[in-house]
Amino acid sequence: MAYFAKLDENNIVLEVHSLNNNEMLDYRGQENEEVGKAFFIIWSGGYPHWKQTSYNGTIRKNFAAPGDVYDATRDAFISPKPYNSWVLNEVTCKWEAPVPPPESPDGTPYSWNEELLNWTIARYNE
Repeated sequence: MAYFAKLDENNIVLEVHSLNNNEMLDYRGQENEEVGKAFFIIWSGGYPHWKQTSYNGTIRKNFAAPGDVYDATRDAFISPKPYNSWVLNEVTCKWEAPVPPPESPDGTPYSWNEELLNWTIARYNE
């Protein structure tokens, strides 16, 4: 199964659709992104902005989701920045906290506290 992200004019992901791999074979029988893109252009009635994505991150680093941005310079899908203090890892194109999460051998869950700029024990409403 192949997946394609539908992008708006600002490269924001609107939707993600699947396609059988045999629908994107070129004349040599090889999977080809341009063939898949052409399929979706026809399928959508001419909508032109499509990019292939993959669950395992082998295509464009991260699996696209609605609201993500396709960064053409990095050729990657990047999720919205979760906190102002977080920085983009240029290798993975994922956002990272400025402080690594604590190790939790007992499974204690932690969540990011933007006000303190640190990890705190997660509190859940009961």
